[in-house]
Amino acid sequence: MRLMTAALAGLLASTACAPFPTIVDPVETRAPITFSQLLAKPRATADRRIAYGPDALQFGELWLPRGRGRHPVIVLIHGGCWRADLPGTELMDYMAADLRDRGYAVWNLEYRRIGHPGGGYPGTFQDIAAGLDHLRAIAPQNRLDLRRVVVSGHSAGGHLALWAAARDRLPADSPLRVPEPLPMRGVVSLAGIADLDAYRQTGPDACGGPSTIDGLVGVQEPGGRDVFADTSPPALLPLGDRQIVMSGALDPIVPSRFGENYAAAAAARGDPAQSVVLEGAGHFEVIDPTSAAWPRVVRAYRDLLD
Repeated sequence: MRLMTAALAGLLASTACAPFPTIVDPVETRAPITFSQLLAKPRATADRRIAYGPDALQFGELWLPRGRGRHPVIVLIHGGCWRADLPGTELMDYMAADLRDRGYAVWNLEYRRIGHPGGGYPGTFQDIAAGLDHLRAIAPQNRLDLRRVVVSGHSAGGHLALWAAARDRLPADSPLRVPEPLPMRGVVSLAGIADLDAYRQTGPDACGGPSTIDGLVGVQEPGGRDVFADTSPPALLPLGDRQIVMSGALDPIVPSRFGENYAAAAAARGDPAQSVVLEGAGHFEVIDPTSAAWPRVVRAYRDLLD
């Protein structure tokens, strides 16, 4: 079945502006880890915490590499099912430290989530937009190269990263639309929940089931607004940016079919979208620099930035 999926994605991608089929990488051999096991490891700290808005949760943590040159930037958006009761930026600290050591500046965003005052629609999305665009304000004093920016997110953050790439495609009447969103080189979605509607209908209950999606975007009512029209990346295709959609073959939270199906749909609409399935990897290997999957993740950033 996986070979058939790869063949289908390759066929669809061949009709796009560049061939970006599904790639199946045999990388991981150990048992998949949990987020508790990941967070039990020692972790480094960011160089600076900078507010991008007045709320206590509207901040980013900036990780700066050594060197005097202008630094390419990787924006990280953590997952946790968009929920306030699950871990936040600390989930991304491990990969942020590794990427800093490789010469990348990292902007690790916090944002209001379901359960926080102002979280959900539109606040969660507005926070991501404000955090991204705040790079313009902090770039000069931190030597950030805004010509080389990649946005990347994990799980729920993978959804938000893809959404961020679609901001110039938002409907004119959407409260999420802003003028001149920060340009980016592309997106790396790590076990991302790319399609909110599909995940609500057929996804596992690991994030709380359909009620979590409803808590994020609102309940779809007959004759009401289309809650996915300005929140779910498939509704905004083509995004126009390069997209690398990475999935663990053993992921029980966001099974790889979601990433593969999204990348195939994006390629069919003309986007340079690539699906990468990491054999033997679960949900958290893609953000763990000690995993065998990690070099493939780093290569995705390098391909977009270097």
